[in-house]
Amino acid sequence: MGKIISICNQKGGTGKTTSAINLATYFALADKKVLLVDLDPQANTTSGLGLNKHNINKSTYHVLLEELDIKEILQSTAINNLSLAPSNLDLTGAEIELVGMMGREYRLKKALDKERENFDFVIIDSPPSLGLLTINALCASDSIIIPVQCEYYALEGLTQLVNTIRLVKDNLNPNLAIEGIVLTMADYRTNLTKEVIQEARAYFKEKVYATVIPRNIRLTEAPSFGKPIALYDKESIGAQKYEELAKEVMGIKMSNLSLDISQADVNVDNNLEKTEPGE
Repeated sequence: MGKIISICNQKGGTGKTTSAINLATYFALADKKVLLVDLDPQANTTSGLGLNKHNINKSTYHVLLEELDIKEILQSTAINNLSLAPSNLDLTGAEIELVGMMGREYRLKKALDKERENFDFVIIDSPPSLGLLTINALCASDSIIIPVQCEYYALEGLTQLVNTIRLVKDNLNPNLAIEGIVLTMADYRTNLTKEVIQEARAYFKEKVYATVIPRNIRLTEAPSFGKPIALYDKESIGAQKYEELAKEVMGIKMSNLSLDISQADVNVDNNLEKTEPGE
């Protein structure tokens, strides 16, 4: 059975999608079979892996409405062992359409239960909200990784998210747990970054990962080229830190793994169009 992890924070701009893409990538490069599920109507995970979101005809929208099995929408990526369940703008209407449906909170869980045995990890990129799409992600997941940016008001709103997690655990998914907190966008030149790190560790204790993701221009550039950081610039500090984080999540000691990026399959299916830089 694959482990299902949601990357979740109702605040935007926390590095949620960047974390989802790059954790999934480094899991796959460590010879794990990985499914990345884009549950955000903005479809940034989809475009960030080189697919043109405007050309996606079968998406997680159709899975949530039970029009298609999730295996029918899966797309290959430029990384061996990494498959994508893509999103598109159709997903915007899913929350409204699901409101009156039976078992609306469990649509994603039902879909993933049929496929999770085929993967070691399933990573869900949830939208920046606490609506029905995020509830579906939480109900389908074994655990949650919460990205928190090292900025002013960073911890504001986390109480609401933790309360939502608690409500889902009490009423919908008793096995749900917080996998960990990942601190992102750290700028060690500022006292603010240090203060946020201290506050997060004081509040969440051992749940905060030792690895902190710094601000890094290469990380921000990679999505516009439709590549995870491991393919865009594997020597960058951003790449090194996401590799460290992936090892930490997998419980692997911080020794060098043999992650042979040269073996990445760059022959993406011919029916997929690469995103243009800047999309």
